[in-house]
Amino acid sequence: MRTKLSLLVLVLFLTAIPSVAEPELSVSAPTTLTGLPVEFAVSLKEADSQRVSVHLDDQELGEHELKEGDNPLSFKDLELAAGKHTVKLTAIGGAQLTAEAQLRILPGWISVLPPLIAIGLALLTKDVLVALFLGILGGCLILFEWNPVVALARSIDQFIVPSLANTSQASILVFTLLLGGMVGLITKNGGTHGIVEYLKPYATTRRRGQLATYVLGLLVFFDDYANALIVGPTMRPITDKLRVSREKLAYIVDSTAAPMVSLVPISTWVGFEIGLIGTAFAQLELPFDPYSFFVATIPYRFYSIFAVLLVGILIVTRLDFGPMRRAEKRAQEHGLVLAEDAAPIADYSSHEVEPVAEIPKRPINALLPILTVVTVTILGLYVSGSSGLAESASFREILANADSYKALLWASLSGLLVAMGLALGQRLLTVRESTDAMMAGFKSMFMALVMLILAWSLSSICTSLHTADYLVGLTQGNLGPAWLPALTFVLAAATAFATGSSWGAMGILEPLIIPICHSLSLAEGHAVASEPYMLYMTASVAGVLAGSIWGDHCSPISDTSILSSMASGSDHIAHVRTQLPYAIAVGLLGILIGNIPTAFGMPVWLSLALGVAILVTGVLGLGRWSGQSLGRAKSREGG
Repeated sequence: MRTKLSLLVLVLFLTAIPSVAEPELSVSAPTTLTGLPVEFAVSLKEADSQRVSVHLDDQELGEHELKEGDNPLSFKDLELAAGKHTVKLTAIGGAQLTAEAQLRILPGWISVLPPLIAIGLALLTKDVLVALFLGILGGCLILFEWNPVVALARSIDQFIVPSLANTSQASILVFTLLLGGMVGLITKNGGTHGIVEYLKPYATTRRRGQLATYVLGLLVFFDDYANALIVGPTMRPITDKLRVSREKLAYIVDSTAAPMVSLVPISTWVGFEIGLIGTAFAQLELPFDPYSFFVATIPYRFYSIFAVLLVGILIVTRLDFGPMRRAEKRAQEHGLVLAEDAAPIADYSSHEVEPVAEIPKRPINALLPILTVVTVTILGLYVSGSSGLAESASFREILANADSYKALLWASLSGLLVAMGLALGQRLLTVRESTDAMMAGFKSMFMALVMLILAWSLSSICTSLHTADYLVGLTQGNLGPAWLPALTFVLAAATAFATGSSWGAMGILEPLIIPICHSLSLAEGHAVASEPYMLYMTASVAGVLAGSIWGDHCSPISDTSILSSMASGSDHIAHVRTQLPYAIAVGLLGILIGNIPTAFGMPVWLSLALGVAILVTGVLGLGRWSGQSLGRAKSREGG
């Protein structure tokens, strides 16, 4: 017994002695593409510093000093073939440490397969959810060495779930959900029907109804998400009664959202864009004010300008062409604002939100919540932006410092509470009826939320596969700076189209294009701040900003296009197909009339004037009246 007790005491004593941790070295290598820099993530633990030699297969990459913690290592200009390569780190002197990892290099073209799969299947099958998921699964198959079981598991835990965990993206989901609840309430309490009844004497024609939508889209200029989610639900009941197709409504909403927001020097985009420009200027030590430079790029954003103007021209002339004309003809002649086989991604026809006949239809019950959203958004931008700034800070500085996601969340919650308060305060709905209407609004947004999550997940796949880096690499070569604006416009469009994100394309390309333009301009003998230098730099930066929106507009996996379809109650693929000819035409016009000639010296005002003249002439020449008047259509149906 005494022996056992002694052994127990000895064991307790030995376990109480702190163990001496030994140094540990580890390395991991993410999958990359041929021609791109090779990067390693090295971790050194329990050692202050350590000098190591790095070998890649039989090639020595030199010696590097590591500090305790994480140490990223990057190597450029390595000519490595596609396949697996072994990287080995060996400590020099001191502790005998080694670490080894497998580096997998893929051919560059494979990185564009996931977005191409998603885009192609979306257009062919008209099922965006399945197309997006198969694009994600295809990307995971590439990343995880074609193992279908691992690819399926990793698509969930490494891409879809992190899309929900991203704070900014989660804010957009909650914002969208709350606005959906507000729309459900203002429909159930009769407010939406009240707006329709109030505007009936004024919006008596299809043209007036579309003009009202267009003007409202121009007025909600401070944020593209807010624009789509306010304008679409507000105007949809009116345009439905006027037999405007949901495709046309979605086009008006989409083309007055991002294009308009990008042109206004006071919006939620400004801080992001100025930040990209300012960082690049600081690295090159260029003596330019980022905001002033940002404003100078506005006249050179030809796609955004022409896209907004084309909407107005089509409405005023009452002409359309391509698939949009067929959609409008269907709506006018047969009263089908949606095609018979359409699958809208938001359901606004639920009986759960239809008001009972006895409820008074007061427009204020819809207008007040909507105005609350607009007002609180602007106040939220001011409050969040002024935090930490001096009292003398300008409104531009405040907006650049603002947290747009917080402002949108505050606004949507405020609008929902005001809608609830109006319904209960006037005894239009009971608490149970209000809750049911709100939940019905939530449910109407479900498919759109899933689609957004999948679109963001696919964008993460593209980041892991370096899709944008590959597209940028395709453009490298000898070219003069005068060709850079058109080239950057096309490259930004391709990147945004493939990734479904205009902000992603801007964030990737802006830091690359500014140094390239700087180097090319100096190589041609143009001094910094000289007239040719400023022209090339201004037009190239504008090319990135406008091209990103063009690609985003054309892409079926774009979040803003998805939101526009959802807010308008449109079939998403039908929206993309009807908008695509207009977007392509405006994009090509911007390149041929704007990006190329202005870079070679044509005054920007002349390019804009010619562009407007060509737009009007083109619509008059190609456009056709979509059908008979509403009165004649009703008369024919009655007869």
